[in-house]
Amino acid sequence: MTAQEASQHAPFHLIPRTAVTHEGRASAMFSKNRRRACLVTSALAVMSLAGCADGGAGKDGALQVSGSTTVAPVAADAAEALKADGLDITVATQGGSAGGISQLAAGQINVALSSKPLADEDKAANPNTDFVPTQIGADAVGVIVTKDVADAGVKNLTADQVRDLFEGKIANWSEVGGPDLDVFVYDKEPGRGTREVLDKYIYGDEKAPPPPESGNFAIVGGNLETRNKLESTPGAVAPLSTSFVEGRDGLAAVTLDGIEPSPENIASGKYPMARPLYLITDGKPEGSAKKFVDYLLSSKGQKLMTKHGYLTLKEIGK
Repeated sequence: MTAQEASQHAPFHLIPRTAVTHEGRASAMFSKNRRRACLVTSALAVMSLAGCADGGAGKDGALQVSGSTTVAPVAADAAEALKADGLDITVATQGGSAGGISQLAAGQINVALSSKPLADEDKAANPNTDFVPTQIGADAVGVIVTKDVADAGVKNLTADQVRDLFEGKIANWSEVGGPDLDVFVYDKEPGRGTREVLDKYIYGDEKAPPPPESGNFAIVGGNLETRNKLESTPGAVAPLSTSFVEGRDGLAAVTLDGIEPSPENIASGKYPMARPLYLITDGKPEGSAKKFVDYLLSSKGQKLMTKHGYLTLKEIGK
């Protein structure tokens, strides 16, 4: 992770457990069944802030927070701010939104970070967990392409074109008005909020098909890993939070069905890949967990949403 990436998104380090490279992409290929694809898990951690926590903390005294790599930069900044109040907070990511929800249900963490709403499957699989989600803002998932692809003419894609790209039916950018350049797809691993938003956009309530039989397809994990792969792969495309491409000259978010991911379009729901951002607790938050949640709902906490390119609750009318 470069110093530039660290300064833009969080006072913590991204430690990739598994990376997909061109040389090793055959071994990093998708499973035949999209929903059973092998997880490429990244750990984002480890920021432990010294101090004394009151109630709602982990066994080591620290409030344990984990989940979505989209929400994590905001959570980490909040943890840093709360250090002055004597709170000990550890912010990590493992397995994205689904990982955070699973860890919360298993009692391993106190607060899950999620960039997707709780699914009925989550509740059914964990009947003894009283999931209480608290929305802290909203985000847009973009279909991100390399700038040379955008500059050559790919500035807008329809839902059908996005589906065909991710299913391997469009293999060259010239097929959608772009350069004569092979398409390389970086799809998100199962359970990621980003992946679910993309699937909802192109498949609706239908089940997504298995990944394509293509050498130009790989599974990636968190947002930083996805961005790194996009920037290092000519002709790459991937779903990624639009806040992670701000200021990145080599990347561009296309409009979807002619609609740009502007704050107005996200707030109104017009942009088709907008998503809520949550903190989730087991029961109503108490002690340190409540202080953490309350801080992110406060004016100071909401400013962190703006800092990282997300929309505040006020901006989306909540």
